[in-house]
Amino acid sequence: MMDDFRIFTSIRYDPRLLKVPSLGFTNVGWNQDPSPFYMLDFHRDRMLRAAVHWGWTAAIAAISGEQGLKTLQRFLENITSEIDSIPHRVMITLASDGSLGHQISPLPKTHLNNLFPEYLPSPSHEGSVHARESKVPSKDPKYNILLDIQKTTKSEFTHYKTTHRDMYNDARKRAEIYPGDKKEVLLVNEDGKIMEGSISTPYFWRDGQWVTPPVPKEFAASQGSGGNDGTTRRWALERNLVVEQDVPSDSLLNGERCWISNGLRGFIFGKVKLQ
Repeated sequence: MMDDFRIFTSIRYDPRLLKVPSLGFTNVGWNQDPSPFYMLDFHRDRMLRAAVHWGWTAAIAAISGEQGLKTLQRFLENITSEIDSIPHRVMITLASDGSLGHQISPLPKTHLNNLFPEYLPSPSHEGSVHARESKVPSKDPKYNILLDIQKTTKSEFTHYKTTHRDMYNDARKRAEIYPGDKKEVLLVNEDGKIMEGSISTPYFWRDGQWVTPPVPKEFAASQGSGGNDGTTRRWALERNLVVEQDVPSDSLLNGERCWISNGLRGFIFGKVKLQ
């Protein structure tokens, strides 16, 4: 039994986000009003869905509604009040008794276009002409996207983000990914379909559009890919940058271009590298 796990989320703290409203970004959600916390409301919503799933009454009360969102914002403000102006990762944990914990560490700079892209360029799109004006994400850095050699079983712990992460850590070990590597590994479910990345949501070009593996709102082993309903994933779906579609692992081609995203670094360009 895994009784001691916590729900968690990793949030980007970045003072440059305060400039988003004045730089012509529109329809970006939470950060349309000046805030140094990237998509904070979506992080709260995801944690809350997990707390509801496990029936953690105290945790639900701690972060529910407008007051719960303000509580989380104040918690983050206290954590970041004395750090310098460079971006940081703030890992927030939520226990069943409603208590919050955190870890914090520096993050590299990320172009704002990669945090709030107007669209994801198709694989045939070359160059970055007018990228600044049209909020096109940069293709630098580029990640190698690997395929896990073992299959992963769908579970509550792949649908919701918790501190029980053995399946992700093991996939990264098999792919020989080390801290600082520009690599990501894709997990594959027992049906042979892409679930998600070990720390990201993947997007693939299929039939003239970007697609991402489907994820139901609530966990159901018989539905969806088995992956996590990520914050940037939700953001991209709500703005029609991508659609949901099953992605068989055997449909991936060596060298095919793709994108991945997460709540720390936004949208990152990638190339599939099959072994």
